[in-house]
Amino acid sequence: MNIMDFNVKKLAADAGTFLSRAVQFTEEKLGQAEKTELDAHLENLLSKAECTKIWTEKIMKQTEVLLQPNPNARIEEFVYEKLDRKAPSRINNPELLGQYMIDAGTEFGPGTAYGNALIKCGETQKRIGTADRELIQTSALNFLTPLRNFIEGDYKTIAKERKLLQNKRLDLDAAKTRLKKAKAAETRASQLNSARLEGDNIMIWAEEVTKSEQELRITQSEFDRQAEITRLLLEGISSTHAHHLRCLNDFVEAQMTYYAQCYQYMLDLQKQLGSFPSNYHSNNNQTAVAPVPSASSNVIGSSALTSTSSLVITSPSNLTDLKECGGSRRARVLYDYDAANSTELSLLADEVITVFSVVGMDSDWLMGERGNQKGRVPITYLELLN
Repeated sequence: MNIMDFNVKKLAADAGTFLSRAVQFTEEKLGQAEKTELDAHLENLLSKAECTKIWTEKIMKQTEVLLQPNPNARIEEFVYEKLDRKAPSRINNPELLGQYMIDAGTEFGPGTAYGNALIKCGETQKRIGTADRELIQTSALNFLTPLRNFIEGDYKTIAKERKLLQNKRLDLDAAKTRLKKAKAAETRASQLNSARLEGDNIMIWAEEVTKSEQELRITQSEFDRQAEITRLLLEGISSTHAHHLRCLNDFVEAQMTYYAQCYQYMLDLQKQLGSFPSNYHSNNNQTAVAPVPSASSNVIGSSALTSTSSLVITSPSNLTDLKECGGSRRARVLYDYDAANSTELSLLADEVITVFSVVGMDSDWLMGERGNQKGRVPITYLELLN
């Protein structure tokens, strides 16, 4: 029974305090009550903390969008995080594209130029996907997690203490208002000289003034103590900025590593594709125009031939000599080539065949011979041997 009485009294006291704060807050908004202003230093600290919280949230959310553009995937990761469970691993976009390219290249045939190129591109895309996964993991650990810890940890503590400071200020201003009203009532009562009752009334208001002054001292002390606690927490924002700066450097380093890896992967891929012709013909194409390799192919081919004394570039002069002399020469095949029709000869890279000129044949073509097989071959796919 005593416990119930205590709970009821505490509930009534809490309700009275809440009502007093609500009245004070409303009167302040209506301009009917004075408000204790915080010192300029504390106000600046509060403003700095609020600004830090707002921009940290924006940077954190946009970084999440950058690392994971799929909103559904972000929601799924958020749910798993709140459930304290590890999200299932899923294939990312570069890895999926790479797998499609590899499957397509296998279907078309690894021995064909296009199929081989698709497989090489697919392998590079999968390596980029792996690098992308590493970037996400590193950025989440070294950049996003510290930002999130500030929002969900440090700033929540600051917000809690700030709200408590606001309540203490309302209590202080309410106590000031009650003291002011008690003194005003005491002054009015002292001006009345007619009856003994009024003398008793003066005593009552004098006791009320004394009680209000004691309450004011208590609320002022609690307010000053809470202001100091809040100030100490807010001064930690500078340390938070320094910590976030180190995290930002880690994020930039992770991005630098990622983009350097991607650049190197694509550079290697470009070199590999440099050995492939840039213009292909479909199997039903009957045109007699030979495909021309890209400029990068010629550069790479030239640099490779420079170190081989037994090979010579198939220059126009060499071809002219071959056509004029009417003889045959041995030539190395630079790239795979699929014959467009029965008059052409399919080629495999690095094989050596015999080539010769035929009167009336297009200048971009020679006649190739491999054992019993003969057919037209494009000159841009060949290097004449000495």
